[in-house]
Parts: sequence; structure tokens; C-alpha cells
Amino acid sequence: MKTALFMKSHSLIKAGLFCLFLSMGHSVSAQEDGWEVLFNGKNLDGWTTKIHHYEVHDNYGDTFRVEDGMIKVRYDQYEGDFNERYGHLYYDKPYSYYQLSMEYRFVGSLHPGAPSYTLKNSGVMFHSQDPRTMPKEQDWPISVEMQFLAGIEEGKERPTGNMCSPGTDVVYEGKIDPKHCINSSSKTYFGTQWVKADLIVYGDSLVKHYINDELVLTYTKPQMGGAVANRYDPKIKIDGKLLQEGFIALQSEGQPIDFRNIKIKNLKGCTDPKAKNYKTYYIKSDEDACVYE
Repeated sequence: MKTALFMKSHSLIKAGLFCLFLSMGHSVSAQEDGWEVLFNGKNLDGWTTKIHHYEVHDNYGDTFRVEDGMIKVRYDQYEGDFNERYGHLYYDKPYSYYQLSMEYRFVGSLHPGAPSYTLKNSGVMFHSQDPRTMPKEQDWPISVEMQFLAGIEEGKERPTGNMCSPGTDVVYEGKIDPKHCINSSSKTYFGTQWVKADLIVYGDSLVKHYINDELVLTYTKPQMGGAVANRYDPKIKIDGKLLQEGFIALQSEGQPIDFRNIKIKNLKGCTDPKAKNYKTYYIKSDEDACVYE
């Protein structure tokens, strides 16, 4: 009898704890709703490579590779020095309104011949042109970059989650900022620690950068303009044209880096509560996406 009573009480406690867990975790599951994994942890299916001096799809030197469930950027198979072989790995679907999330860490040493400014420097490009529109000798895609940096010397600040603008401009603090890069307010991260980066993009209006869940930079109206990108097709670059959508790409510029937990929440979709595929987190209406009974 004692055993039976104990088992019954134990079951009731477990049931109560389970209900409590569900009630406590409800907000977490709601936050996770809508996330789509971009990297499957096994291969680069759904991704396209473009490296300076090479044709699209040519992943020279196995620059972008999958190991240990991560996307790794490496240069151990390069012949000679870096030779401006700036590379980008593009997800094959453009987005306009979304939240992008990933983790990154810097590892290893800068490849010989890479510019000194690329030491512990990488990033993710967004609102990028399609890599298939890039000539072989175009160095940087026309895009906006969420730049990732790590500290080099103790006592010297080097924030991460900055904005850089190859072939683009943004409005910062009420006007187009002439600087190629705008620093965020993040703290400096040293060593090989993993850093979480989130990017919230509202089409051609608002962009927010988060580092380890802290808002570190806000700007508006991403658009074509500016310099830095070279040898692009001039028909592609229309200065002043607002960037409403584009491709997302992980960067390679001489510094080994790892990426993991890459996911996206599309914020554009059916906003009609009567539709089967209505979601509360959509902020941009797409009536054509609505599905009804």
C-alpha cells in the first residue's frame, strides 16, 4: 500500500511539475514559433559560393566547409597568399522582412597576404545582390554588412555588430552617413568565445543589430550608393534606390571563423486572422500568401 501511495503521489507531482513547466515555457515556445533553420548542420545544400577571381559556385580551396555541425571558413588549401580572394556564401532565397540569428567565433590565424584590417574581422551581408549577377572580378557584393569583430589588444575597444556598406548607403541619426562603417555600442569580445548575433530587417525602412540579445545599432533606409564595391555590372547599381529585399551571405576575408545555429524568422506573410496561415508575428502583409478553407 505504501508503495502504491508513493507511486500515485509521485505521478501527481510529476504531472504538476509538467504543467508548471508548460506554463513557464509558453512564452519561450511562442518566441520560437516561426523559426526556420537555414543551415542543416550536414552540408551546404541551399547555399551558393562566390569568391573574388572565381566564377559563382566555385568554392576555391574548400573555403566554406561543414565540419562538426558548423560552417567553417578556412584557408589551409590556398596556394600562395590571400590575393584578395574575398568570399561570400549565399543562402539561395532572398528575404525582405525578417529576424536573422546566428552564433560565430573567431579561430586560428589570419592567412598570409590578407589585409591587416581583416584580422578577427568577418560578417554577414544582407539585402545583397544575387551572386549570379556578379562578374568574376567583382570583389564585394552590393549589400549591407553586419560586421563581426573581436578584440586584439586588451584595453582597446573594438565593438562588434557594426554596419559596413559596400556599394550602399544608410540613414543614421537622421541623415545619410558618409562613413563606410558605423560602430555599434557593443562591448569588445576577446578570444574564441561564441557570440550571438541577431539582425532585424524591415524591408527598406528599419534595421536593428543585436549582440548577445542587446540592441547595439539602429539605422534606416538601406539603399544603393557609396563606394568600396568594385568592378560590378553598372546596370545593377542604381544609386539612391532603396533596398527592399536581398540575399544573405556569410563572409570570408582571410580570418578563419566558425558559424552555427543559423536560423531566420520570416516577418512577412498573411496578416488576416481568418486565414489558416495567419501568424501574430508577421509585421508585413502579403495578401497573396493567405490560405483559406
